[in-house]
Amino acid sequence: MADRISDVWGKRTPFAAGESWPLRVDECLAIPQDHVERWVPSACVLCSNGCGLDIAVADGRIVGVRGRAEDRVSHGRLGPKGLFGWQANHSRDRLLHPQVRVDGALQRVDWDTAMSAVTERSRAVVADHGPSAMAFYSSGQLFAEESYAQALIARGGIGTPHLDGSTRLSSATAEWALIENFGSDGDPGSYTDIDHCDTLFLVGHNVAETQTVLWSRMLDRLHGPDRPSLIVVDPRLTATARAADVHLAIRPGTNVALLNALLHELIDNDWIDQAFLDDHTTGYAELARTVADYPVERAAEICGIPAHLIRRAAQLIGTAHRLVSTALHGVYQSHQATAAAVQVNNIHLVRGMIGRPGATVFQMNGQPTAENTRETGANGTLPASLNWQNDAHVRRLADHWNVDERRIRDCSPPTHAMEIFRRCENGSIRFLWITGANPAVSLPELRRIRATLKADGLFLVVSDAFPTETTALADVVLPTALWGEKTGCFTNADRTVHLSHKAVDPPGEARTDFAILLDYARRMRLADRDGRPLLAWHQPEDAWNDFIALTKGRPCDQSGLTYERLRGSSGVPWPCTETAPDGTERLYADHVFATAADHCADYGHDLATGAQHEPHAYRAHDPAGRANLKAAHYVAPHDPPDEQYPLCLTTGRGVYHWHTRTKTARVPELNDAEPELWVELHPDDAHSRDIADGDLVRVISRHGAIEAPVVLCGSRPGLVFVPFHYGYFDQPNPDRHNRAANELIGTAWDPISKQPVYKATPVRLAKVTDTDADAVAAARSAQREE
Repeated sequence: MADRISDVWGKRTPFAAGESWPLRVDECLAIPQDHVERWVPSACVLCSNGCGLDIAVADGRIVGVRGRAEDRVSHGRLGPKGLFGWQANHSRDRLLHPQVRVDGALQRVDWDTAMSAVTERSRAVVADHGPSAMAFYSSGQLFAEESYAQALIARGGIGTPHLDGSTRLSSATAEWALIENFGSDGDPGSYTDIDHCDTLFLVGHNVAETQTVLWSRMLDRLHGPDRPSLIVVDPRLTATARAADVHLAIRPGTNVALLNALLHELIDNDWIDQAFLDDHTTGYAELARTVADYPVERAAEICGIPAHLIRRAAQLIGTAHRLVSTALHGVYQSHQATAAAVQVNNIHLVRGMIGRPGATVFQMNGQPTAENTRETGANGTLPASLNWQNDAHVRRLADHWNVDERRIRDCSPPTHAMEIFRRCENGSIRFLWITGANPAVSLPELRRIRATLKADGLFLVVSDAFPTETTALADVVLPTALWGEKTGCFTNADRTVHLSHKAVDPPGEARTDFAILLDYARRMRLADRDGRPLLAWHQPEDAWNDFIALTKGRPCDQSGLTYERLRGSSGVPWPCTETAPDGTERLYADHVFATAADHCADYGHDLATGAQHEPHAYRAHDPAGRANLKAAHYVAPHDPPDEQYPLCLTTGRGVYHWHTRTKTARVPELNDAEPELWVELHPDDAHSRDIADGDLVRVISRHGAIEAPVVLCGSRPGLVFVPFHYGYFDQPNPDRHNRAANELIGTAWDPISKQPVYKATPVRLAKVTDTDADAVAAARSAQREE
């Protein structure tokens, strides 16, 4: 059995540029291999990489997993969560029966009673307050068929614009950065581009911990005979940064200044592809004027890093022949998120580095099915990348669903998650259904969120497989099936679609989210304009076929991706059509982008204010298939450290846990590896406050406080890091709210993507007790080196 706890990335299999990544099959079984009765094809849903695997089944139970050697994403490898995470399905505290709150306490009921409570309150809210008093908050853990069902129920059935999900917190900026530059969602490249590149540029992406198998692929190139150069932008000295040729340890919130300086250097040194710019882009003149204001010395002062490192990074990027760039939460959850992500795209456009092997940009996803929430319309957009401002697009969707287009148009523009919760707080939303998400730990300013979710005026329904901090506040709790207990499709960050097959039955009375949604639609008597059931489906495949038919001709065309095509496949990247039955490895190989006015997914925004561009203005300057270069000036964060709160807090992920530990805390290997919260601090900041390694400290912001032991491994003075995974469900006193990192975070979001800002919160420290040796050992287990 592979050890992915002490040996996270596994044995190196070095290879050279242009070669195929060597195979290495990882496996974890609870029984001897010859006792396995059958292997069921699936893929891992515990990070956005989407590694193909097979589920081992014996006696009606999942007994292990193995990587699938032929999978195009992983070549047989699995990371810690993928290798051990299946054990969460067997947790003793799985939710097995529906519950309804009676006299202040949740009590077990049957399904009919629970669903009657949900539908009766739904009808009453719509009758008394209208459809806009209804809201749905979903998850990047659902399959595409379930997300599509939610979109049809909310937009086509009830007629509410209030449908979004936890993917808003992790990767909404990815979607909008791609739309702003290229006209539509969908990363243009393939993971195989890592096999071809000569330079890697990772911006705010600690890939070693967030996508361990992808890092294994990068490491194998870095250990190969023609090592690519590696540039890492991250305030922390992570395992990823330790491997870098150039580590730009910038001050949090200064991404735009750095990226503008890099663009300045590329232009100033003529490291650009002028022919590509002339033929395939718009906006270069404005971009050049803007970045001219960011010479290296100015950016170095803003970012708090040496100027020579910026110049060296620019030289590596500017002289690369095949550049692959990635961005993730260090961009998306920081200040000026979309503006910064767009500048990463701009670097590729000015260099003409797109559409060919080894030349691409990845706006990475934070959740495994984040791409599906976007494609199916479950995250604040319309399905199939249809443009809510385009009358023809709205009409197409209404005709496909056979509903009055006013039902869709009247609910535009779609509402983002942060606005949904604000409306719950002020009472204009009276019904909220949360599916597979835990906002009582994951959202900013948790004191407000708890008060909002338990307010008397809000009827809260929560569908989940486990008791969480959010189910504890619900009026109705619906027990759901997990991965391995249901069938459905999901798309990873390089557009690869996998079909995950049901391997075993869910425990107790738990039902799939798909079955629950179909039951809700039936009970609500949701109908199309001919009076027929709106969701006329019986199984997930019916919903999938309906969805892929809607995508035909759109940038995310999946019309050829039937279940039959996906069964037994090693993953297929969309677009997949009659003319491209094996999928499409790279977008924009012809350098024709999805920006034409009649085709684009959105007309874009002002990067500074977030103001929506109007259709007539966009059409008047129709890019007609050219990529949009969009400039942005650096703006200082509005809430910098000060005398009262002199340090800057940034939050992030660890390698062994997923989101709020709903699954991974219930897996012994993963929880034992990182059982407790810790605070990472630079030794200089500790010593000046008489804090020693392992001391228990209180981290205090304007919004709340938490307590945890200190680990003195920080690499940047003034920076405090706390992992965001830890909540309260596994604590002796779950009502003592001093553990979740988001107690400290204020409510602010990017003006375009509407993604919350988690990465730059002013804090101060107070010592609570002296060193705890056990706490030090547990916390230090989180510090890994390659």
